[in-house]
Amino acid sequence: MPAKKSGLPPFQLLVDEHWRDVVRLARALAGPVDGDDVAQRAWEKAFAAYPKLTSARNLRSWLLTITARCATDLHRARKPQRPLDEAPPITVDGPDATEWPDPELWKAVSALPERQRLAVTLKYVGDLDHHGVAAALDTTPAASRRLVSDALATLRATLGVDDD
Repeated sequence: MPAKKSGLPPFQLLVDEHWRDVVRLARALAGPVDGDDVAQRAWEKAFAAYPKLTSARNLRSWLLTITARCATDLHRARKPQRPLDEAPPITVDGPDATEWPDPELWKAVSALPERQRLAVTLKYVGDLDHHGVAAALDTTPAASRRLVSDALATLRATLGVDDD
């Protein structure tokens, strides 16, 4: 795909430069089993939208936002559509959290409310600033800071870590 006047690099260059970040974030948000599928879906969406971009600013944040939204779509698709009192229990196949590095931390992260889990993962695994986290979650940077702060407070309390 040729570069446009807006200074967009060829799409393959974007893939070569950021594929590790996309896969790492996808696996952190969707788990090691579904992470590769989420990353693939993110690349598909990015490729489809790439010709319409008018600026080459923050392409990494743009990609990570797409990845976060694909992971959110996956989680939403798995939610039961019936009221909870009638829904059967849902089980998802995949590795247990005890198989991940630092299993206690990942178990605590996966127990966080969805928006806090997404915010803390985008911030620390995706390495986004609060503006990038806010863009990915369709919120404000102040709300992003609050989500991350609340998530960290919950993780500290759960894991028994002092604030020192």
